[in-house]
Amino acid sequence: MTAHSPAPDFTAVRDYLTGLQDRICSAIETADGQARFIEDRWERSAEGSTSGLAGGGGRTRILRDGAVFEQAGIGFSDVSGTKLPPSATANRPELVGASWRAVGVSLVFHPRNPYLPTTHANVRHFRAERDGETVAWWFGGGFDLTPFYPFDEDVLHWHRTARALCEPFGGAERYEAHKRWCDEYFFLKHRDETRGVGGLFFDDLQGDAGTDFDYLRAVGDGFLDAYLPIVERRRDTQYGERERQFQLYRRGRYVEFNLVFDRGTHFGLQAGGRTESILMSLPPLVRWEYGYLPEAGSAEARLAEYLRPRDWLEEL
Repeated sequence: MTAHSPAPDFTAVRDYLTGLQDRICSAIETADGQARFIEDRWERSAEGSTSGLAGGGGRTRILRDGAVFEQAGIGFSDVSGTKLPPSATANRPELVGASWRAVGVSLVFHPRNPYLPTTHANVRHFRAERDGETVAWWFGGGFDLTPFYPFDEDVLHWHRTARALCEPFGGAERYEAHKRWCDEYFFLKHRDETRGVGGLFFDDLQGDAGTDFDYLRAVGDGFLDAYLPIVERRRDTQYGERERQFQLYRRGRYVEFNLVFDRGTHFGLQAGGRTESILMSLPPLVRWEYGYLPEAGSAEARLAEYLRPRDWLEEL
């Protein structure tokens, strides 16, 4: 696979991503109204590395025990290496022996209220070089929503926002393709269910650098438009111990996906990345229960209707 146009300006992409992290942190602190993000700046040295990770650094920010968010993590990273793990080069012969650099922002927010969905978003850029020449580059990213007690109003808003930001980049065709990709990627094969109600997901986007970067920014900027209205609608919904226990049980599915299937988690760990930052997506509290079955006709049983690929904008 080769790039179809000159590589984008790496500094411009990096500057956008650090600014995006700042903007999202500010908006989430305002929405929470109580807790603030604590920043952990980190750097990795090439000295002593046996994994091919040449170094880099980032800013991992964590908000804990807020009024709205039990834990919210958002990280920026800029890492590079002299070789890639076998899983990354298996179907990409042009990457064998190439040095690489990857920059991105990734977030996972775990609200306290079970009626407020967990959410994830990621935007990233990857570049590989050999002998001073770029041999590959691409953009990737997306956002998805994981409710425990779904509201049709929220699901519709989420997908309408996703469709609207896709409009300048191919309209319905772009939305449908990246919505379908999201459904397929965030699928727990061993559970035969989606992780939530989906959203957008894309990878290996490498057509025109300017247009692709514009789309990356539309997705990054669109996340708050998609999520904050849901926060305001659900943050004060009354709940009890039953709902809380169901939330903790369903968080177990999030852990299962991230550890078993998530390509970003696998790449980060295999490439010798910073473990604490890679695993910041995991919830602070979670539980598993053997053979759990919700009561027939209950609000908990209703969730199963939402854990399959659906055309939300037509069916709801």
